[in-house]
Amino acid sequence: MKLNNKLQPLLIAIQFLSSIPVGKMPMPKEQDIGASLTYYPLVGVGLGLLLSVSALILMSVFESTLSAAILLAIWVYLTGALHIDGLADCADAWIGGLGSKQRTLALMKDPTSGPFAIIVLILVMLIKYTAIEALLSMPWVQQSYYLVFILPLVLSRMSAMILFATTPYARKSGLGKAISEHLSNNAVWLVSCVVLLLASLMLRWQLLPVMLLGSVGFLYLRSLMLRRIDGCTGDTAGALIELTEVLILLGLLISIGQVL
Repeated sequence: MKLNNKLQPLLIAIQFLSSIPVGKMPMPKEQDIGASLTYYPLVGVGLGLLLSVSALILMSVFESTLSAAILLAIWVYLTGALHIDGLADCADAWIGGLGSKQRTLALMKDPTSGPFAIIVLILVMLIKYTAIEALLSMPWVQQSYYLVFILPLVLSRMSAMILFATTPYARKSGLGKAISEHLSNNAVWLVSCVVLLLASLMLRWQLLPVMLLGSVGFLYLRSLMLRRIDGCTGDTAGALIELTEVLILLGLLISIGQVL
């Protein structure tokens, strides 16, 4: 078996979760699409390392306010604004769907963004920017070479991985359908345990506020999906990632602030 074939699930995950080029790939098999799910946290590690290095460079040149703005722009660029697009689609669909599953699913496919989507994106980006700026200003974060920025990227993608493993897919077809039908539940939970173990070694007891906020957010958003569309879609997974990133950043501010 060629090396490229072995790496196919990882390349699919990179392509699905970021704007990082992976070259020309053959049409993926549904089994590879399902297997790509367990690589989501690893993609988060890669993106988080790129952000950490970017933060280190930026803070050596600029102060925290400008560094946070540029770092947020890099964050959006690296993820291709894919999750932001999912959040915008969900914001419009949940308001315009008027409680109807079919109308909500139809609106999520609409490429245009309404005023509510724009308002939600502005508020989320404002909170995200402010949280990044606050973290960049903390001595403990600076002493750790800004590696704490790995956690929001990893844990949010782990939440998307768990979402697909525990929630039915709401559409009859699509990329998420292949993921749902060919994922390995055992692999999902094994990867999740490894991620949490490594995160606990990094933050120790300070991980508790982070996990509390992330878990409450996950359960609440998943319940919204089940009540409205009886499952999840690629857009709702993107919205979950984007909102979980914000919650993890806020959790880090709480936990790190307690030791300063």
